[in-house]
Amino acid sequence: MNLCSPGTTQCGLFATYGPYVPACKLIIRRDIFQEPRLRQEQTICTAVECQGVGLHSGAPVSLRLLPAAAGSGIIFRRTDLDGFEIEAVSHNVARVSYATSLMKKGVLISTTEHLLSAFIGLGIDNAIVELDNLELPILDGSARPFVEMIHKAGIRRQRRPRTYLRIRRELELREASKFIAIYPANAYSVSYAINFPHPLIGRETFQVDLSDGNYLRQIAAARTFGFLHEADAMRQQGLIRGASTENAIVLTRDDLMNPPLRFEDEFVRHKVLDLIGDLALLGKQILGNVVADRAGHAMHTALVSRILKDKTLWEETTVEDLSRSTSPTTEQTAEKLGNAHPI
Repeated sequence: MNLCSPGTTQCGLFATYGPYVPACKLIIRRDIFQEPRLRQEQTICTAVECQGVGLHSGAPVSLRLLPAAAGSGIIFRRTDLDGFEIEAVSHNVARVSYATSLMKKGVLISTTEHLLSAFIGLGIDNAIVELDNLELPILDGSARPFVEMIHKAGIRRQRRPRTYLRIRRELELREASKFIAIYPANAYSVSYAINFPHPLIGRETFQVDLSDGNYLRQIAAARTFGFLHEADAMRQQGLIRGASTENAIVLTRDDLMNPPLRFEDEFVRHKVLDLIGDLALLGKQILGNVVADRAGHAMHTALVSRILKDKTLWEETTVEDLSRSTSPTTEQTAEKLGNAHPI
């Protein structure tokens, strides 16, 4: 069965937020939940593929996920360019406006954040991603089709111990009214706020602890969103040529073109989905609490770059190392944040 339906969507222009009665169902299995502090690396069991169109390019693309050896990380492979490979790491980040793109030696891979988010959400450390065009398929505008692909392929634990990137001290970045920060914590958690002058959005906030299946239940199905009155101008800039009501939430001046929402706060939830995908470019699972306010792709990837440049901010650790040490809990960090930049 083809798990990926064709379609496209806009990521920076389209986003998500909070609890609601879902309009669709996501199959959830306990055995594919991302466990907190998993001891070993993981890959998928077998190859799985889908077809779709790129959100911004509108170009048709076939995508295939394959297992990878322990220690490989996530590797994108352009099958239309003699198998040229681009690693999903910070130094390969190219453009980060309405989507996150990677580039190596002039070869581009675009709109990577939804798939990378699904990998983090399901605890996949190593995989090869083959595609025959420059942009990943947008599918339904969320990470759910990628989650279903991984579910279909199965997850296999590998012998290599997983190394976590554990945040040791805080880092805060500000740009006008935008804010993003990361703080020490015992697990990976995200707090996000957005503010759009639209009657269905306004200021929305969402917090999630990325353990015990929370990614699947609360984040994966959240779709990208955009505003109808901005569509023509964006297409003139070469963007959202593959976007449609099949792969994005489309807002008019005061309503939705394609109801219902999957969550009442689907808008901010999608922003959390994007953030998780962008921070995957750290190359390791995170132990830290991320707080963001109207940040966006550029600030997400700027945080990644700043973290990696300052090795005093973090340390590599394993589950065994963690059992012998402690760090502030998410709740303690939240108390500390109370007077800093409240979300």
